[in-house]
Amino acid sequence: MQLFKRVLAVVLIAALASPLSAGQGARMVSLSAPIVIAHRGASGERPEHTLMGYELAIDEGADFIEPDLVLTRDNVFVARHENDITASTDVADHPEFANRKTIRTIDGVAHTGWFTEDFTLAELKTLRAKERLPQLRPGNAKFDGLYTIPTLAEVIALAKKRSKELGRTIGIYPETKHPSYFASIGLPMEKHLVAELKAAGWDSADAPVFIQSFEVDNLKLLHTLTKVRLIQLMDANGGPADNATPSYAAMITPEGLKAVAAYAWGIGPNKDMVDRGEGTPTSLVADAHTAGLRVHVWTFRAENFFLPASLRRGDDPRAHGDVDTAIRRQLAAGIDGFFTDFPLIGATVREAFRRGK
Repeated sequence: MQLFKRVLAVVLIAALASPLSAGQGARMVSLSAPIVIAHRGASGERPEHTLMGYELAIDEGADFIEPDLVLTRDNVFVARHENDITASTDVADHPEFANRKTIRTIDGVAHTGWFTEDFTLAELKTLRAKERLPQLRPGNAKFDGLYTIPTLAEVIALAKKRSKELGRTIGIYPETKHPSYFASIGLPMEKHLVAELKAAGWDSADAPVFIQSFEVDNLKLLHTLTKVRLIQLMDANGGPADNATPSYAAMITPEGLKAVAAYAWGIGPNKDMVDRGEGTPTSLVADAHTAGLRVHVWTFRAENFFLPASLRRGDDPRAHGDVDTAIRRQLAAGIDGFFTDFPLIGATVREAFRRGK
């Protein structure tokens, strides 16, 4: 039954997409909001930031796949949730790298582990990815050891290849992770990222790319270097690590949003900043739209552990609750896109919402 539902959903998504007309050739179908963004791939079903996870997300109907970007010692972008790869790879099982374990202070917090900036790409390619949340996602752990760490170049190649095969645009949604930290160790990200995207032919406002960051000065510099759309990430608490503004709370005032609109195309707020899951939205979406900003919220996860009490089903934190309702409520609030660890659920709910609307 589960397989039947998955196949039915994929067929439905394909049927509802605008078809390529005769003579369009390789030109891709344009994307329309709200978009579904595969958070680190299909990370609810495969270890995050693996090519297989991105592949599955595309098959399930995602419009964009998200690589979090960090740098290697030889200045290559790779997709990892953090530069600390202790929990997301088998590096601890490699005795040849035992002496690389160290302590780093990143964004004011001390971390003990292994870090991408201490490895060349060739060395990182000897490691294998593993599930970062095995207690919550034991099914993903059976894929441990099967996949290597992908580079940004490999993610771009995958998106282009699948776009051509499917006749629909698959975009990428990279996040620059800890850009001020990397700049402090002599590995600035901005010009390097712009150059790699430009080499892929992506240097315009209609390129299938969004660049996102929780920092501010990083995005302001990118705004001077590229026409690719930029997204200011923000959380319900705290503020950007580069201290360019006092808090995220200050950024969501009408004045703060107007300032963001001077350098960014949109915002990426924590979904709780729009609706905590109880069906009572805040004014953030309307305020952002008034400022000329689009809104892509993060992150919808199906497990009870991540859902508000009213949407949980049973007592098992690993069991799936009613994430469909959580997504529908925010679509009704007017969001322009959303991140999800479960792209099939996201794409299915999105298509049902479009039909109902």
